[in-house]
Amino acid sequence: MARGVPQPQSSRVQALYELCKRSFPSPSAAGAASSSPPPADVIRSISSLMDTITPADVGLRDYNLEDDRGHGFFGSDLLKGSGRLPRWARPIKYLHIYSCDAFSIAIFCLPTSSVIPLHDHPGMTVLSKILYGSIHVKSYDWIEPTVLARSQPARLAKLHMDDVLTAPCPTSILYPQSGGNLHCFTSVSSCAVLDVLAPPYNNDAGRLCTYFHDYPFSSLSAGRRKVAGDPDKYAWLEAINTEVNVYMQTGMYTGPTVQELQA
Repeated sequence: MARGVPQPQSSRVQALYELCKRSFPSPSAAGAASSSPPPADVIRSISSLMDTITPADVGLRDYNLEDDRGHGFFGSDLLKGSGRLPRWARPIKYLHIYSCDAFSIAIFCLPTSSVIPLHDHPGMTVLSKILYGSIHVKSYDWIEPTVLARSQPARLAKLHMDDVLTAPCPTSILYPQSGGNLHCFTSVSSCAVLDVLAPPYNNDAGRLCTYFHDYPFSSLSAGRRKVAGDPDKYAWLEAINTEVNVYMQTGMYTGPTVQELQA
C-alpha cells in the first residue's frame, strides 16, 4: 500500500483557535445573550487547553535571557511630573495572533516593572495564561446594585485578587460580572500573558476599555457607609476621563499561524 504524504501535526495555537471558533458565537448571532458568560463546560475545555500551552508553542523561546526593565504606565509615581520615560524603559509588546467579532487571541510581553493600569472588560469573558515569569494581579468586581460615592463620581467595588502569580499556574478566568472583571497588572519579572477575549473590545458595540483610579473604601466613605466584612476588601473606583498613556508597542508574533476554518 502506498503511503501518503505525512501531514504536519496541528499546533496548540491552531487547536485553541478551532476550539474558540466552535465555542464562541458572534455577538450578532448570540443577540441579547452575548454578554452572558459562556457555558461552564466551554470554559473548562478552553482553559484546560491553555494550561498546556508553553512559550515555545507560541514562538517565545529565549524569553528569560534578558533582565529587561520597563514601565507601562506614564501616570505612575515613578514618572510623576515628567512626560519622558527613563532611558532604561522598554515597552510592553502586544503580539496579535487572531481576532474576529466573536473572540481574539493575543500575547502581552511585559518587561520587568511594567504596569497595565486598572481597566475593565464590559460584557466580556477573558481567559489569561501566564506563559513565563511572575506578575502581580489586583482585580475587582462591581458591587451590585450600584453604590456611588457621595463626594465624587466613584463606584464601589469589591477586591477579588491581590496576589502574585508565577508560571506555571492555572489559566485565570474573569467574567462579565465576576472573577475580577476589572484588573491591573504589574510585572514582577519579565513575563508574558496569553489572552483570549470573548468577545473582544469593540467601541461600536459599546465594549470600550475604561481605565480607573482606585481609592481605599475609607477615603470616600466619611464613616457613614458600612460594608459586609473587612472594609479593606472594598474600594471606590473612578473612571479616568483623560487619555491614559500605556507604553505599549505592537510586536511581531513568530509562532504558528492560524489557518482559518471555512464557514
